[in-house]
Amino acid sequence: MNILIKSATIIDSKSEFHNSTQDILIENGVITSIAKSIKNTNKYQEIQLDNLHISQGWFDSSVSFGEPGFEERDTIENGLKTAAASGFTAVAMNANSNPVIDSNSNITFVNAKAQNHAVSLLPIGALTVGSKGEDLAELYDMKSAGAVAFYDYKKPISNPNLMKIALQYASNFDGLICAFPQENKIAGHGVMNENITSTILGLKGIPAMAEELQIARDIFLLEYTGGKLHIPTISTAKSVELVREAKQKKLNITCSVAIHNLYFSDATLSDFNTHFKVLPPLRLQSDIDALIEGIKDGTIDMVTSDHNPIDVEHKKIEFDHAKNGTIGLESAFGALQSIFTIKKTIDLLTKGKSRFGLENTPINIGNKADLSLFNPDTKYTFSKNDIISKSKNAIFEGEALKGKVYGIISNNKVSINS
Repeated sequence: MNILIKSATIIDSKSEFHNSTQDILIENGVITSIAKSIKNTNKYQEIQLDNLHISQGWFDSSVSFGEPGFEERDTIENGLKTAAASGFTAVAMNANSNPVIDSNSNITFVNAKAQNHAVSLLPIGALTVGSKGEDLAELYDMKSAGAVAFYDYKKPISNPNLMKIALQYASNFDGLICAFPQENKIAGHGVMNENITSTILGLKGIPAMAEELQIARDIFLLEYTGGKLHIPTISTAKSVELVREAKQKKLNITCSVAIHNLYFSDATLSDFNTHFKVLPPLRLQSDIDALIEGIKDGTIDMVTSDHNPIDVEHKKIEFDHAKNGTIGLESAFGALQSIFTIKKTIDLLTKGKSRFGLENTPINIGNKADLSLFNPDTKYTFSKNDIISKSKNAIFEGEALKGKVYGIISNNKVSINS
């Protein structure tokens, strides 16, 4: 792949060309020249786009595609196409398929399906067999096959001894354990945040305490084992405090937050729209403020779209019975830019790579081209026309967002939106 990018503003604090507008020459997937003006003497393909900005490739630490088993929701092929069109050069895929990805052969299958794509797919293996929370899955075998972490997607480990053993065992091979933060005995059959809104709507609530108790327990276990823990999608102010305190103790802990939990509060549920039924649930504005503060001070390590396609049969039904989840890859950039500056948005979209075994590749001469291309200034209303996923359960549908993605250059391939 040989490409000449013309007049691109580089947003990359790790690059010597940060904040400057340059031409970039890429030959055989490697950046060979960066300069104010580069002549196209070899007649390479040129990329010249309106208000073009580029950054290091974006990474999402939590996506679901359905395949194998739930192809009606989405496939790996279309999921990676969606990720590319949304500006992501790497995604970590959850194990919530059928069968659950809980063995060496399952990881091998996923890797085979994802070969020869511009987007790198990083498989997350299930933490327990069948994600049932009873017996540890084949963690080391999955790690050997390419699993980057272990997580029972949206399913907490209720047995503290099992979590302790998982942290101890995985530390032998630098394995990353992910623990969903919810105590189900407290959450019960709740379908949204427990607060005045749930009372008014007559819906069962999930108390913030359900999340915070589980996080406190897992931090205690982490302190005892000295393992390596990632807590995906925290959602409350107290959760931010707990993680902040754990980091002050120098524990090996990271956490993420779903972008929609930074944008919407539980008040959005007043019309029972099941697009807004997510887990963890949308919380209070005070929680949103604390989450944003946690991002700014580094307590929260990364953001995720928490992209989870759900078929219409499980979404367009009564709120109590609808499945949790929203798609989010397509809206991630525009939503974040509606909250943060462009530089902070790019920082968030490129963080978390090393935690999941990915290298950071600054935009410098001699480095591999791993790039996201975008126009940060385009304003638009997110609609069904912006959805590439097979499922259409988009929480951001109808929202005014900011920023247009042009595509990516990665893995010696170019994927530019038409």
